[in-house]
Amino acid sequence: MQKPFLAADAACPVDRANDDIGEAMRLTLFRAQVVVREAEQRAYDLFLQNLVKGTSHLSLGQEAIAAGFASAMKPGDLSFCTYRGHAHTLARGVPVEKVLGELMQRDNGLMRGKGGSMHLTSAEHGVMGSYAIIGAHLPIACGAALRAQYKGEDDVTVCFFGDGTTNIGAFHEALNFAAIWKLPVVFVCENNLYMEYTPIGEVTAVKHPAADRASAYGLERIVIDGNDADVVYRAARAAYARARAGEGPALIECLTYRHSGHSRADPAKYRPDGELEAWKKHDPVMLYRARLKQFGVPEETIAGIEADVRRIVDEATEKCKAAPPPPAEILCTDVFADGGFAWRN
Repeated sequence: MQKPFLAADAACPVDRANDDIGEAMRLTLFRAQVVVREAEQRAYDLFLQNLVKGTSHLSLGQEAIAAGFASAMKPGDLSFCTYRGHAHTLARGVPVEKVLGELMQRDNGLMRGKGGSMHLTSAEHGVMGSYAIIGAHLPIACGAALRAQYKGEDDVTVCFFGDGTTNIGAFHEALNFAAIWKLPVVFVCENNLYMEYTPIGEVTAVKHPAADRASAYGLERIVIDGNDADVVYRAARAAYARARAGEGPALIECLTYRHSGHSRADPAKYRPDGELEAWKKHDPVMLYRARLKQFGVPEETIAGIEADVRRIVDEATEKCKAAPPPPAEILCTDVFADGGFAWRN
């Protein structure tokens, strides 16, 4: 059984003079994690009420990755997500109402209810799509990074994927292409130990499916605690700086754990006894709440953030429940392009 990283001791003394993150950013990181946690939990509740149709893939337990990478981004940076993309979409600033509305197939949703859980996209916020085909978005992310390089622009592309993607051909092709061209792209493996229902360790020749393969492409081996937002933020910040400086891609493996099954149809009975409980002791939101108190943030400030986020989620939920489904006249819009001259130009 893969054990989580040991949680930081909240009682340890703090050297404020050497703090490279600061209170303002820590509050941003905490708020982002709470938004994801509360919105994802609400999505779960709405699914049980039959208000979310189809399946959905939650990031409960993985919030620090979305918060850390998004908080280190600049406007104009691009995110490419998997079908488990709610967290990254929210962390880039998309309103909770837009996300829940899309999950509930309402006209106030991000794509007016036509995309659903696995296809969240908001170019306005730099979220360039959630991709349900495993590994499909890695080459696309390379294309986005190549565009920035070709035009001399300084935006960075960040591509998130699960541990199972590392055994897909597109993973290796994209890494090789990005390394050869020194593209400004950061590949982020969210290793939650399971590729759907199968433990990744049972079907992979190396212990760390992403990091242990980095050397094949001339990249640094990077494995981090994906449940500690400070660790994630620092790793992201360093990778972005290298990419903007023309030093090429990075591959970062974040060890984390999903608290629920692969999807809402999965009771996760395949996990060994005690594994979930062990990882919940390293819950990212709980860990970071303690971190804030360690740095002297008052309890009322922390509780105020939590209460404000709950209010936002509650209000968004009611607005989505009251919103109509998308009108029939948009059924055939935004679904087809013929590829001809007019479309390309």
